Amino acid sequence: MTQQVPSTEPELAGVRNFRDVGGLPTADGRRVRHGVLFRSGHLAHATQEDASFLSALGLHTIFDFRNAADQKLEGPDVELPGVRNVNLPLSDPADGAEFWKMVRDGDIGQLRTVLGDGRAAHRMITSYRMIVRERTAEHSRVLHALAEDSVPALMHCAAGKDRAGLSIAVTLLAVGVERDAILTDYLESNAKHRRYRVRRSNGSGDAYSPEVMELLSPLFDARAEYLTAAVETIEETWGGVETYLSRGLGLSAETRERLRDRLLD
Repeated sequence: MTQQVPSTEPELAGVRNFRDVGGLPTADGRRVRHGVLFRSGHLAHATQEDASFLSALGLHTIFDFRNAADQKLEGPDVELPGVRNVNLPLSDPADGAEFWKMVRDGDIGQLRTVLGDGRAAHRMITSYRMIVRERTAEHSRVLHALAEDSVPALMHCAAGKDRAGLSIAVTLLAVGVERDAILTDYLESNAKHRRYRVRRSNGSGDAYSPEVMELLSPLFDARAEYLTAAVETIEETWGGVETYLSRGLGLSAETRERLRDRLLD
């Protein structure tokens, strides 16, 4: 497995899953520069100390991939002075307020019906495939912005795992980061201190039972099979990453070179 260059990673009190993507190796021997590309969960619960730390990063742009339902549930991001905020909603694997209501409030019978027998993992894989296939305009906009002037940048969604994870993966593919390094970074979201906190308001005794948590786990895990499905969709739809980047996302050779200059050592 590819070794990553260690970097200082703070324990933010109100922001989950924050990390610098710097240090990841490219196939041609370069590395992602530290301090130019960050990822995290949402910033709605950032403390004053968290906000001070984030402000000190010198961010140019924050890309928020949450939708209106996410923002209603968690709240808007804290505002950081001088930082541009770009909201580009991507499809949530657990899309819709009704689905999240079921996750929070549903009884064991409802959870079994909707999530059991592999249905939760299937939902995630289907969503990853759909985001890659249908959200080319959004990913194109992000990459063009990064190539022009939008670094340092922070990408986030709700948990910083799925929509942000895919957008980071697409960015890393565009600059030639090794595939196993992309997967390693993606799977970092499974670390205990990074994981999204599951909030269940169901008052029954089994609200957090082992069976409930097992039913919910596919929604909150970063699984290799999810990211693999996304890459397979690129191969199936465009015939390969190079065509996906050039035709699917409209990235010219010049734009990709500017992107590499901005993000790589």
